[in-house]
Amino acid sequence: MRPKGSAAELEARRCRAVAFLADGKSLTEVARLVGADVSSVKRWRRAWQAGGDAALESKPIPGRPAELTEAERRRLAAIVRAVPLAASFMTDWWTCKRVAEVIRREFDVTYHPDHVGRLLHALGFTQQKPQRRASQRNEAAIARWRTHDWPRIKKRPGVAARPSCFSMKRASFSNP
Repeated sequence: MRPKGSAAELEARRCRAVAFLADGKSLTEVARLVGADVSSVKRWRRAWQAGGDAALESKPIPGRPAELTEAERRRLAAIVRAVPLAASFMTDWWTCKRVAEVIRREFDVTYHPDHVGRLLHALGFTQQKPQRRASQRNEAAIARWRTHDWPRIKKRPGVAARPSCFSMKRASFSNP
């Protein structure tokens, strides 16, 4: 897993580690000072010995570059926080397909709906499923029914029906 920090910060950490090693500090001490594992410090030392300072430089991040800029991502997050009705949709539900449509319409960038889910997750949104409820639902009547009617209707086990701590009947313990 990639450690936290920008490429420049991680490069500076590697250079600091090599500088500590050049000062004569031990591998474990350097690892503790820069917040890395001893095996990483060993790897950085080998790379530095083989290629000098150029071997410690950051390498480009592989993969396709992001289509949306940071400002466009912030604007997309603001659009998604608003109601889908404001984005001219008929219902109040955001789907990945709808967000992909908004991205295409607003930023002229095409995203696959599966990737939109990853993009939304990176922006801090979580997947949620709407609860289905009747529009005529009366919360006060439901609460009253749960507190007054349900306890009255609910069956309770009688004294004879209560479970015993023994798994066998008493008569089965008699000796022949």
